[in-house]
Amino acid sequence: MHRGFQAVVARLDDVASETGAGDERAVGDVLKLVATTLMSTVGGASGPLYGTAYLRAAKVSGRPQIDPPAVVAVLEAALEGVTSRGKATVGEKTMVDAWHAAVEAAEAAAGDGGSEVDVLRAAAEAADKAATATIPMIATKGRASYLGERSAGHEDPGARSTALVLGAAMAAALSGPTPADPRTVA
Repeated sequence: MHRGFQAVVARLDDVASETGAGDERAVGDVLKLVATTLMSTVGGASGPLYGTAYLRAAKVSGRPQIDPPAVVAVLEAALEGVTSRGKATVGEKTMVDAWHAAVEAAEAAAGDGGSEVDVLRAAAEAADKAATATIPMIATKGRASYLGERSAGHEDPGARSTALVLGAAMAAALSGPTPADPRTVA
């Protein structure tokens, strides 16, 4: 994932230098670039899962900025992408546990009138708690399922990476987008 997101930053830097500082990119365009970059640079199951999540998210957002309901739509689309690609459900000790919790929390925050940052904060915090909650679980899906009962006592890496990604999205939202740096849109 680290290698993949380093490649994303490099691609975004290239796009920024090609388009110029004042050219604002649609959120969907940035998410699509993230998706294709992760798919081509991240090995194992994470590349295709996150690539699909970002690709599905890109399809629901084609604007320069997004409001709270759009944040929820992006997260819902990402969850749908992960579940359709990985065929996992909640409780199987996968990243779906964190994504599902994030979507539920985001929906509640948006329903309560929260801002974009509030919605992302709720999603990130819920994903973090859900990742921690995978520790006692026994994996029944994904690579960890090969460990059977030995998977208990260890946090699911996909759930933790989901919490990290959503935490980074929240941090980016807190810093606010700048036209000169399209990386802050993702």
